[in-house]
Amino acid sequence: MPLLVQKYGGTSVGDAERVRAVADHVARTRRDGYAVLVVVSAMGKTTDDLIRLANEVSVTQPPREYDMLVSSGERISMALLCMALAGLGVEAVSFTGSQAGIITDTDHTRAKILDVKGDRLRETLALGQVPVVAGFQGVSTDRDVTTLGRGGSDTTAVALAAVLGADACEIYTDVTGVFSADPRVVPDAHRLSKISFDEMLEIAATGGRILQLRSVEFARNHHVPLHVRSSFTWEPGTWVVEEDESMEQAMVTAVTHDASEAKVTVTGVADRPGIAARLFRALADRSVNVDMIVQNTSIHGTTDISFTVPKVDLAVSEEVCQALSDELGATSVVSDNEVARVSLIGAGMKSHPGVTATMFETLAADGINIDMISTSTIRISCIVATDKVEQAVRSLHAAFDLG
Repeated sequence: MPLLVQKYGGTSVGDAERVRAVADHVARTRRDGYAVLVVVSAMGKTTDDLIRLANEVSVTQPPREYDMLVSSGERISMALLCMALAGLGVEAVSFTGSQAGIITDTDHTRAKILDVKGDRLRETLALGQVPVVAGFQGVSTDRDVTTLGRGGSDTTAVALAAVLGADACEIYTDVTGVFSADPRVVPDAHRLSKISFDEMLEIAATGGRILQLRSVEFARNHHVPLHVRSSFTWEPGTWVVEEDESMEQAMVTAVTHDASEAKVTVTGVADRPGIAARLFRALADRSVNVDMIVQNTSIHGTTDISFTVPKVDLAVSEEVCQALSDELGATSVVSDNEVARVSLIGAGMKSHPGVTATMFETLAADGINIDMISTSTIRISCIVATDKVEQAVRSLHAAFDLG
């Protein structure tokens, strides 16, 4: 019997009515001849409410206890869904991440999956039952509860699909698929029927919040087809699959934007080997995820280094740079949290010249200044002012006829 892994996000199980709707869809999928394994997120804003409660209790939040707290939301969802399935005559068994055999490293709040045992899940499926697994969590090699970071339920679902050899992993959310731009910003953005893993990786990395980046990496590495669908309409959505020659390679597939980054500039650093390595090793040791990096041409033996980081890591990044300023010979550390990134993504860029020129001309026509530029074979990203980014997205979407 073919196996589907179905993951339901927080809005999909946001209240009792939604939980019953999900149970009905799971039962319908089984009637269509599929074995089903379900992964659930916490209901609605449960995780946000738990985080707010923690902030009200104390500013001191040991990572181990933080994970113990925020992982509880998914356990509520899994138990309620099993009850709803039982009411439909479908046998279902709930599992926490640790009960499902999801083994992680010891990095609390952002743990990485090291192994998935999955024996109990296989036994449950063999009995004709539906395993319902709490997403976003696992158990560390130190036997503590860990969480996988925001959007971690996607990674849970993909990891289980890979280990159990599922035919596909369906990601159910409150949108009908992956779009050519954020429909809230670009009203005529259209849904993509199929995209490659590489394109989805770039979309996830540059502001497309449909799928967690790590889940897409996992799916690509383990050849797990993804189907992004709506749990409100149940219509076919966007398939994320291996790229092949039969797939149409549009010059530009999507325009994304991300206003969650900040820029840090370290000025006047000594231009000699090892300086950049020292700076970015220190940032890595503090778990700061650096994205775009620009180093200016050396003048009189000194240079400036600019880079972007998540806004949540800005304070730590400034602290690290200030602590190293004497060692680096830096004259100042300057930050800017009023920046945003706009990106073009498309596999066809590899064979279509002129994309960069059109992007820059479009932004120039709107009077939008470019602060930093970064590229890959299928992506061009620019840092612009936050208050200009939505206009940039709309103009680029129109310039490349994506509507």
